[in-house]
Amino acid sequence: MSETVDTNQNLGEILKVYTKKWKWFVIGAIMAILIATIYLRYATPQYAGQAKIHIIEEKNASSELAAFSDLDILGVGGTNKVEDEIEILNSRSNFIEVVKNLKLNIKYNLIGNVKASEVYRKRPFNISFISNDSIINNSQLSFYVDIQDSNNFGFNYLEDGPVKIYSYGKNIKTPIGDIVLTPNSEFVKQFSGRRIFIEIMPIFMVAEAYQLNTLISAIGEKSNIINIELTDPIPQKSIDILNGLIKEYNENGILDKKIIADRTSNFIDDRIKEISGDLTSVDQDAQDFKTSKGVTDIANESNIALNLSAANRQELENAKTQLNIANGMNQYLSDENGFDILPSNVGLSDPSIANTTAKYNELALERKRLLKSADEQNPIIVNLDEQLSGLKGNIKSSLSGMERNLGMQVNNLSGQLSRINSKIYSAPSNSRQLRDIERQQQTTESLFLYLLQKREESQIAMASSSPKSKVIDSAHLVQQEPVKPKNAMVYLSSLILGLLVPFGFIYAKDLLDTKIHNKHSLEKYTKDVPILGELPRLSKKDSKIIINDDRSVLAEALRIIRANLDFLIKTKRASDSNKNNVIFITSSTPGEGKTFVSSNLSMILASTNKKVLLVGADIRNPKLYTFFSGDSVDKLKTPSRNKDAGLTEFLLDDSIQVKDIIRPMLVHHNTIDVIYSGKIPPNPAELLMSSKIEDLLAEVSEMYDYVIVDTAPMMVVSDTLLIAPYANHIIYVTRAGVTDEAAVKFPLNLRDEGKLKGVSFVVNDVTLDELGYGGKYGYGYNKTSKKWWKF
Repeated sequence: MSETVDTNQNLGEILKVYTKKWKWFVIGAIMAILIATIYLRYATPQYAGQAKIHIIEEKNASSELAAFSDLDILGVGGTNKVEDEIEILNSRSNFIEVVKNLKLNIKYNLIGNVKASEVYRKRPFNISFISNDSIINNSQLSFYVDIQDSNNFGFNYLEDGPVKIYSYGKNIKTPIGDIVLTPNSEFVKQFSGRRIFIEIMPIFMVAEAYQLNTLISAIGEKSNIINIELTDPIPQKSIDILNGLIKEYNENGILDKKIIADRTSNFIDDRIKEISGDLTSVDQDAQDFKTSKGVTDIANESNIALNLSAANRQELENAKTQLNIANGMNQYLSDENGFDILPSNVGLSDPSIANTTAKYNELALERKRLLKSADEQNPIIVNLDEQLSGLKGNIKSSLSGMERNLGMQVNNLSGQLSRINSKIYSAPSNSRQLRDIERQQQTTESLFLYLLQKREESQIAMASSSPKSKVIDSAHLVQQEPVKPKNAMVYLSSLILGLLVPFGFIYAKDLLDTKIHNKHSLEKYTKDVPILGELPRLSKKDSKIIINDDRSVLAEALRIIRANLDFLIKTKRASDSNKNNVIFITSSTPGEGKTFVSSNLSMILASTNKKVLLVGADIRNPKLYTFFSGDSVDKLKTPSRNKDAGLTEFLLDDSIQVKDIIRPMLVHHNTIDVIYSGKIPPNPAELLMSSKIEDLLAEVSEMYDYVIVDTAPMMVVSDTLLIAPYANHIIYVTRAGVTDEAAVKFPLNLRDEGKLKGVSFVVNDVTLDELGYGGKYGYGYNKTSKKWWKF
């Protein structure tokens, strides 16, 4: 709950800072409205032109590069990107062409009494340039033309310069070359006696300006419809620029397509010529290859070779088998010394060898049987041996011949097989080579036919090139009234700015302000140190000294301080036997009003019929003389001796008594005693260190109800600190808007260090709206307040 209350209080305090300065906000608002009115009176109205176009998606058949779309080369095919088209439409080159076509780089300004207005279509004359366009388009020139009649005009470069008369059609030398002015008979008479200011600017500068002012955007994230807006003081100009921009965009799109189509056709023609030669070359290569390899149909010839190879291989194996058998038999016969039976039916294909072997085996068996009953010397056995030997020789001879024949047959079959295999093995290579040639033939022929077809398609596409966009809404005004400036918005913005300016100044001032302004702002630093009250700011007409029965705000404020001071005195007196009536009045620096407080506090205390003594202890810069002078002050019972003696003389001269320096005075029917500071000594600090000052204060404390001591500023000199131990109460005067927070911390630090006792504060020179807690509870309630309209 307390946090809510504190928040509300803080918010109220913040608002109070600004509400007290309400006059500045009223002045700021009035000035803002006045400035807005003047601005709207002379501001150039801006009109908004708008156009809508639909970006046409390029189908494969409609694009000149679509001839290659199915090849997926050159990045063709697909649809337009709206973002890319927006950038193309908003390109600098497009605006340059629009400016050239509409001659917007030449501006005709009709001079008026307050401001100039541009003349767009109904121009009184035309300007022709003798120099090249490249020079004119990048040049800058301005001059004045005074239209006199249909035949003559005045020409000068400066507004107040000498005017030279020319006739229409005559050359005029200018820094950018000769120019010729020709009248528009339809409009020149309307401008008779008027002055035209001509501005010739570089085309690129004008184009960039219109480019920045043109807003191009898609109406939706996935929409192909583009909205184009441009604001300009001349409605017709914005319409012409938008239409010219769309026209330039479409013409460039068609031109780009035609350029691409021409290049495509040329490319296709070149490729057809090249491929035609390649196709002839490939056909010749196929012919040469078949002729050199001696092949017509590689597949059939390969099948025949495979069959021959299988048969030949079979024969070769049979021949090798026969040869091996013959070799074995021959070796067997060579190794056999007797007449054992020979192997028969071993698989030899020669029948004579088989017959001879069979006959040999019969004789061998006969011999073996006979040997059972006869010996080897038997004539029959000897005859059989001779026959067997002859047969064995015949067999060996036959086997040797057979070996030779079989060897030759194996060699012949091996060679024949090698030849057949070479054809078989070369068939894949020949087939691959022939396939490569045939593939190249097919590819070249297909590409040749394809290019012939695409050439025709490209010619058709070039003949039917369409714009890149379709105009949905041609350029028109969004509304007949100007879109800029908007009166309501200008007034509202000006009013807000008019309120923000004083708010900003007040906020900055308050943010940087470290000064004390009233009792409430002082309490933030003093904490438990009492604040006796605050005194109002006085005007030059107000009296500096209060009078008896005074009912002014100053008097009421002093009565509050008196009441609070009496409370402190009584509270301290209850715990001390002394009277506790010695009160020092001091401040941080000169000019904060300590003497003013001392004098008036003495007067308000004396008005209660109390005995009051006012002591001027600021012996370096005495000011009490200025407060107690004039017709309203009467000096009573002035002592005859030492009549000019003051505190300084008392401290220096031991012969001077206290009664010699007291000056009784009657001020506005109030009687007080005053001790002036006396002459300014050369050593004030050392003088105040005298023990006589303590004796003086102790003596007058017993004599008077209140002893008010006006002391020196504490942050400037050390005088007050030297005599501070003799004070029962120290009233520290701060001045609103002058005393800094650092100056407030100074006596508080001295208090914490034990160098000061009985410290309390008074805020002086507080404005009436700051009295009390920010003016919320001010004094002077019995006075009639002025009404707000009489501020």
